[in-house]
Amino acid sequence: MTATECKSIFSSIRITVLGFVVVLSVLGNAIAAKKTPEPAVVVPVDETKTPEKQQPKNDADQDTPKAIPDDAIPTIEKSIQLDEDSTVEDDDAPAQKTRTEEQHPPVLRDISKLPAPVRRMRELILEAAKKGNIEELRSLLGIGETATTISIGGLEGDPIKFLKETSGDDEGFEILAILIEVLEAGFVHLDAGNEEEIYIWPYFFAWPIEKMSPSMKVELFRVLTAGDVEDSRDSGGYIFYRVGIKPDGTWSFFVAGD
Repeated sequence: MTATECKSIFSSIRITVLGFVVVLSVLGNAIAAKKTPEPAVVVPVDETKTPEKQQPKNDADQDTPKAIPDDAIPTIEKSIQLDEDSTVEDDDAPAQKTRTEEQHPPVLRDISKLPAPVRRMRELILEAAKKGNIEELRSLLGIGETATTISIGGLEGDPIKFLKETSGDDEGFEILAILIEVLEAGFVHLDAGNEEEIYIWPYFFAWPIEKMSPSMKVELFRVLTAGDVEDSRDSGGYIFYRVGIKPDGTWSFFVAGD
């Protein structure tokens, strides 16, 4: 083997050894990098500050409801608006347009809703009147403290005689006819829940004439003449005959006038 060949072989071996050393060095560095932990980040603590304690929740706070915004609560003015088509219980009654407008009692017509004593007294009065004998009313008029008022100015004499005298005829037929007409009209319930509570026929008594609807006025003219209506207007309200019956069935009054 010549010197040149030996030199070439030695150079190849040297290059191979150097390459192997480089590879081992790279592998060693990689393994070392994986095993070396990253340094922990230490947050400096200010020892002069006292750590805050978490306050326990108060049961009362948990139960306290959240306040509702004012604009989420409907007001009376918004929730109760009566338009021109709104009426009282009677379909024929005029519309109630605002809450501030004067209110009038509902016009009632359902006799079955009356208290039993009131309903019974009404039936007895009608039965007596339809017989055409005014004497039939005597037992219903009562006596003493429970006597039926038949004159606003008071009465000391015989009630049946007084009714005959106020009738347009000698037998009292007109008064009986008026009594029937009045009790067959709609009615109102006034002063509910107190000592003055009473049911009154006809409902015209509690309604100003100018507030009545056209159909209500037709009903009014079935009971009154045109002259009677004008007299009522001049007096500020219905002043013709009306009947009042207490919740216990007492016939309280049958009067005309103001």
